[in-house]
Amino acid sequence: MLLKSELIKKQRRIPVNEKFLTLEEKGILETIRLQTARWNVNNVTRTKAYLDFFCSYPDIHWAFLGHMVSRNGGWNMTDLKGDIVSKLMNDETKNVFFSFLERGNWLIFQDAFPQFLLYSESVKRNKNLFYLLPYLNVSVFMEVIWEFYWSFQDRYVLAIAQVINEQSYLEHRIIHNPKYKDKVLNSLQFLLQDFLSVNHILFPFYDDKTIALLGQTLQQFDSLHERIMLGKRLYRILFHDREQFEKFFYWAISNPHTGSRKDYWKDVFNDINEGVPGKYTRRLNKCKLKSGEPKLYSPVLKIAWANVKHPKAEVGDWFTHWNVIHYLKQDDQKFNGEIEGDYCDALEKLELAAMAKNLIFK
Repeated sequence: MLLKSELIKKQRRIPVNEKFLTLEEKGILETIRLQTARWNVNNVTRTKAYLDFFCSYPDIHWAFLGHMVSRNGGWNMTDLKGDIVSKLMNDETKNVFFSFLERGNWLIFQDAFPQFLLYSESVKRNKNLFYLLPYLNVSVFMEVIWEFYWSFQDRYVLAIAQVINEQSYLEHRIIHNPKYKDKVLNSLQFLLQDFLSVNHILFPFYDDKTIALLGQTLQQFDSLHERIMLGKRLYRILFHDREQFEKFFYWAISNPHTGSRKDYWKDVFNDINEGVPGKYTRRLNKCKLKSGEPKLYSPVLKIAWANVKHPKAEVGDWFTHWNVIHYLKQDDQKFNGEIEGDYCDALEKLELAAMAKNLIFK
């Protein structure tokens, strides 16, 4: 197999040194770094950048997958300051959870977006520039994949390879980072959310004039295999049916990402707090508000959290063996992506947990 042989060859890495590049090549790299930094400010700017790129280059499917998943990242961030989840955590825990979500979101963008920009430059010049990827600290795995895509235009292989790459990239920088492993992944709150099945990735779309949801639930966040398989399922939900894809895309371009869950359920969530401070009563019944109850507070990101100045990404290439290409095979697994019922059940369980917080966490 071509990919296997190319990956084996590339494993014998040659150290890179920019002093051997031309002025044009150095200029391309500098522009890419500046553009990436410009958009890598917060979850809202990153999420917008993914969608804008996809609108310009619709063959790069991961850009839309990244956009939709990044929306979920923003909603998880603002949940920490919203009506339900915030009542299960003290301020210190909220800050650690936000740091965990924000760092992961930042890391993926600073790895993925330079690849997109280099692809754009390659298209504009009608020239393969992917030999410059190592200068952007991108894995040799993706260098091989982009060269393969340039020759064969296999959109599925490129998208799933990017799923593999980004989740592998996070493995040691986030998942096995002691800062997060003890305080987030092993914490009681994380286990509680896992138990209540609220690690949902939601993809909203218009079903006639109403909003419907498809998606998937991730139960084992600390499993690289499970995260890659989740990414493959999410890709299938978005792209396996052209008509359904158009519904997702139309919703996305019609509803700019703010970080508030009001973006998709205006009947349930509001970015203005309608509730009584310090008091929470049960408000939901099958994801509909009970008569007379205030909407759930879900703030916009810019109100919930300040921008973060990140330290540089940890160096090092995750790629060690060609066998990861087995994930590139298409799966025959059948699933429908239905998630709305499970998500509504989880919200109601979280409501009960919020109301019983003094019994759980005292």
